[in-house]
Amino acid sequence: MKSPHRGWQRLFGAAKYSWQGLKATYVHEAAFRQEVWGLAVLLPLAFWLAQGAVQFALLLGSWLLVMVVELLNSAVESVVDRLGEGYHELSGRAKDQGSAAVLLTLFIAVLIWASVIWENWT
Repeated sequence: MKSPHRGWQRLFGAAKYSWQGLKATYVHEAAFRQEVWGLAVLLPLAFWLAQGAVQFALLLGSWLLVMVVELLNSAVESVVDRLGEGYHELSGRAKDQGSAAVLLTLFIAVLIWASVIWENWT
């Protein structure tokens, strides 16, 4: 069965659901709120630090990647929590793996920010 929504209507519907996901994650996930506030600080800093469009894209993109991975981690955690409240080894592993993905992405962001700062001040 084909979706009744096509073209712009489908696009606007998808954007609405995406916005709902961002709002829900902001309300329910402290780590995502911290990353949003981090973006509020880092965005102006990226404008100031970047010496060109590529550096700006790397600085901003690395932080947005952290936020994307946090959204995915939060989605995994929501699904795991929905399946049951009791402990299960696979549920714990899934949550730990999502958290590890966020941590690795944070390492990438720190590496990029440190590299740009180093390159600009040496």
